[in-house]
Amino acid sequence: MSEKWRCLLLTVLVCATVLALQGAALAQPPRTLRLAAAADLEPVLPPLLQEFQKQTGIEIQTSYKSSAVLATQILNGAPFDLFLAADMAFPQRVIDGGRGLTAHPTPYARGTLVLWTRNDSGLATLSLAALKSSAVHTVAIANPRHAPYGRAAQQTLDHTGLLAAMKGKLVVAENIAQAAQYAASGNAQVGFISLTSALTPRLRAAGHFVRVPQQDYTPLIQGAVAIKGAAHARAAQQFLHFLAEPSTRAQLARAGLDPPQA
Repeated sequence: MSEKWRCLLLTVLVCATVLALQGAALAQPPRTLRLAAAADLEPVLPPLLQEFQKQTGIEIQTSYKSSAVLATQILNGAPFDLFLAADMAFPQRVIDGGRGLTAHPTPYARGTLVLWTRNDSGLATLSLAALKSSAVHTVAIANPRHAPYGRAAQQTLDHTGLLAAMKGKLVVAENIAQAAQYAASGNAQVGFISLTSALTPRLRAAGHFVRVPQQDYTPLIQGAVAIKGAAHARAAQQFLHFLAEPSTRAQLARAGLDPPQA
């Protein structure tokens, strides 16, 4: 075989190999990160997950539940790669149970508790003091045992001396997203909900809110932890770095989550 033909054959083989490798890469499904996320993040995360996938090619499948439920699932072996909680205690529980990749959770945001009611609720004034009024019949609250925002609401009622007046009025939801749903649907007249829910277009159009004074409850510093032995621990760390970027934190703040040090 002449030198010319040998060179031509080699070129063909190289091109075929490159095309085959490209085809194999395209055929592979994108990496998928399995995320356990606190319910207050459900109105916030979807556009951020899309942006992260656009930047990295990593798809994120998310399960939204109360922080307590997710922590229990992870400790029982649920195959998550990353846990974003609504406080620091539940990710620390995961770490103490031997499932965390680091010794301490990474704070990524600070949540805000608000009091929300529908525009047609009949309440002339929305405030903590107004909850004592006979005009207020039902108040939605996330389960304090399962949901950090529910715990914050209970602390508020304790701190302000309103807890006794709430007897028979409280409608307990499984998580903060369900508490918002109760208030929005009319199953509760007023709701202790997250600012992330109150700022959604649907709730902004249907009702109004006041912020609960931050001195009335323990700061809602929200923490994250990558899961030990996870299939995509490196991708989990990438997402944590993404959450700390200034542009991401600005987007979180617009959606109701301040930087953790705020």
